[in-house]
Amino acid sequence: MVELTDVLDRLHVVALPMRVRFRGITVREVALIDGPAGWGEFGAFLEYSPSEAVHWLAAGIEAAYRPQPAVRRHRIPINATVPAVPAADVAEVLSRFPGACTAKVKVAEPGQSLVDDVARVNAVRALVPIVRVDANGGWSVQDAVMAAHALTADGPLEYLEQPCSSVPELAEVRRRVDVPVAADESIRKADDPLLVVRSGAADIAVLKVAPLGGMRAMLGIADQIAVPVVVSSALDSAVGIGAGLVAAGCLPELRYACGLGTGGLFVEDVAEPVMPVDGYLPVAAVTPDPARLLALAAPPERRQWWIERVRACFPLL
Repeated sequence: MVELTDVLDRLHVVALPMRVRFRGITVREVALIDGPAGWGEFGAFLEYSPSEAVHWLAAGIEAAYRPQPAVRRHRIPINATVPAVPAADVAEVLSRFPGACTAKVKVAEPGQSLVDDVARVNAVRALVPIVRVDANGGWSVQDAVMAAHALTADGPLEYLEQPCSSVPELAEVRRRVDVPVAADESIRKADDPLLVVRSGAADIAVLKVAPLGGMRAMLGIADQIAVPVVVSSALDSAVGIGAGLVAAGCLPELRYACGLGTGGLFVEDVAEPVMPVDGYLPVAAVTPDPARLLALAAPPERRQWWIERVRACFPLL
């Protein structure tokens, strides 16, 4: 039985500066738990309510207090992640992902146009052979259909990730375009994470350890979901990335590159960055560097904010 006081005694809150704006932020705050079984991460985005954030806390506690499951593979193919940057900046972003043969490109960014998306995707396509895009639910059905045609005019897409926000919209897009559709938010934010596949709304499931409540919960969903799985990061620190790599290493089959290379989006992280080798990252839990923990520690008022957040979420576990 894990006690709240023990979790709070083991808490480290860090603020990680980012190279570019991503999800509207330039500093990523997370709380890390130095547990008896290893390090766990609680990094629910700041706007999430306790009812949603509690899943992320459950994931952090699992990693900190329970032994990791047995893995089947010891390295994971990863995709490069390209934020909604100008096309001219794409080469610099991709340089942080040596050997990656797949890139995920953010599209449908507020304030940008489809012309911007096409230019960014084509700049990526010139450097990386396999391209997938992620709209984070930002399109209507009609916009998604139009975007699918525009974004494939100069080359194929591996898939469209979460082109629209609702499951019926995803199903409609899937009927109207030739590009495979992947679901992310429609799984991790759903009361029933399997509904999207039962509804014929997705060809691929993007699964993330933290929002789904931990490695074992994610693996349980993967076992039932009946479509190929891509394990992805939720803008995690090195600790959370380590948990994602372990989870990907446990899957019986891994057909697609995983979105676990997002450490390159940080200027500094809590552990020495591990660079991909030939587009792969090793499967390993991560122990933070004490000097980095100290240097990246959040201000006292932000640490207190996270303590109160843990207090609010803990009774919901």
